[in-house]
Amino acid sequence: MKVIAVIPARWESSRFKGKVLADINGKSMLERVWERVKMARNIDDVIVAVDKEKVARAVEAFGGKAVYTAPEQPSGTDRIAEAMNSLDADVVVNVQADEPLIEPQMIEELAQVFEYEKSAQMATLIKRIHRNEDISDPNVVKVVVDRKGYALYFSRSPIPYIRDKEKTQDDPGGSYFKHIGIYSYTKEFLYVYTHMPKSMLECAEKLEQLRVLEHGYKIRTIETRYDTVGVDTPEDLERVRELLKK
Repeated sequence: MKVIAVIPARWESSRFKGKVLADINGKSMLERVWERVKMARNIDDVIVAVDKEKVARAVEAFGGKAVYTAPEQPSGTDRIAEAMNSLDADVVVNVQADEPLIEPQMIEELAQVFEYEKSAQMATLIKRIHRNEDISDPNVVKVVVDRKGYALYFSRSPIPYIRDKEKTQDDPGGSYFKHIGIYSYTKEFLYVYTHMPKSMLECAEKLEQLRVLEHGYKIRTIETRYDTVGVDTPEDLERVRELLKK
């Protein structure tokens, strides 16, 4: 089974333009993500899907492989699908370019699921929530799963709704899971996914993965003990700089 990790690196970020090349203690954020992905075992190659020449030059400067994709691609998933047109692989791991603290083991977990779960077509990571404030935070996406570990629903709202409020306050970690937006797919399903029309729930929640569930497909979830610190704003960038200093 050949596994390729692809990092979609879009220059025109709506909230933080050019963040993929933002400096983090002497290295660009993109280089730090690439380094972490390269450390993962069982990954045959790491590709950066770029939309600008300046990003491609930066990737080549630190020894990475860049593949050009159309600037107008609507999402990172579509950018990855375009990049994979010229690449041979069985499994694709989608690693966001704004996750400079990602653990290599998280990538390994996503790559390995297809070896023991032969029917799986798509997988993602979840982590137990241990902070009450995360339950009501719409920026922390929650997920509920079935007994076999397949996602039932993703939401920005607190799910499940627990009628016993005191229990929620005492032990939030027992009932809630956070979704970590790193994915893996079979190459075949990646193309099926990107050709699905947008769904009503996806548009309502602004969560791309709901398209898969609404069209009747399944997403395998894997509980991880690791968390990430995504960079969406300059404030997030400063936080990561401080964490790396420590």
